[in-house]
Amino acid sequence: MKNKINVLVIDDNINSIERIKKYFSNHAVINVVDSANDGEEGLTKIKEYQSMIDIIVMDIIIPKLDGIALLEKLKELNIHKKIIVLTSYSQEETIRKISEYKINYYMLKPFDMLSLNNRILDAYNDQEIIYQPEGERIKLSISKLLHDLGVPSHIKGYQYIRESIYLMYKNPDLIGGITKELYPEIADKFSTTSSRVERAIRHAIEVSWNRGDYDLMEEIFGHSVDYDRAKPTNSEFIATLADKIRIDKKMLARA
Repeated sequence: MKNKINVLVIDDNINSIERIKKYFSNHAVINVVDSANDGEEGLTKIKEYQSMIDIIVMDIIIPKLDGIALLEKLKELNIHKKIIVLTSYSQEETIRKISEYKINYYMLKPFDMLSLNNRILDAYNDQEIIYQPEGERIKLSISKLLHDLGVPSHIKGYQYIRESIYLMYKNPDLIGGITKELYPEIADKFSTTSSRVERAIRHAIEVSWNRGDYDLMEEIFGHSVDYDRAKPTNSEFIATLADKIRIDKKMLARA
């Protein structure tokens, strides 16, 4: 489609693809040309639409041909397209590996559609946004940890916990101001109330306690991981995970 930025989406998450298609269905500038649910299908469609595609929006963890293998194939075939990676996968070595293929941006799932809109426009206009700043990489690590702990990404408490951990990672002194400082800041950002933030976080912790990785919970929370004993409070949960992210980052820096 002429006069539009043509995008191909590659993701095995059907809901994610449909969300992107719906958002851009009547967009004045951006057009989703097609989509693929695995790397092999993605490669086929890249070849099919090669002269038409401006930007590829893709996940890294996809079946048949994973994202890194797909990027390698494109390099071998001398196919150069602007690429935005959307993923919840946050392993530092993988992020460094992906950066070797000159992707335009690395975005965290779950993502805001307006942010994706802006990144597509930036990439098309050759904005230099090659690699994420440290703050975004920390958020990726937090998301990966919450996923492993069994916190569902579709519930409100997930976003509130993720933002809370990040804020406490940046400012450990917030441990003394959960109710008076942290909750109000989260509430303001998400246009809600402090009490709703507190309840949503509590619900998310309860859900994770029933479905998360027990060994990981025991590793992080120690003896408090006992289904016959009380779950960690909101502040304990947030502060403990913020500390873990901080320690992991220091260990990685020393490696």
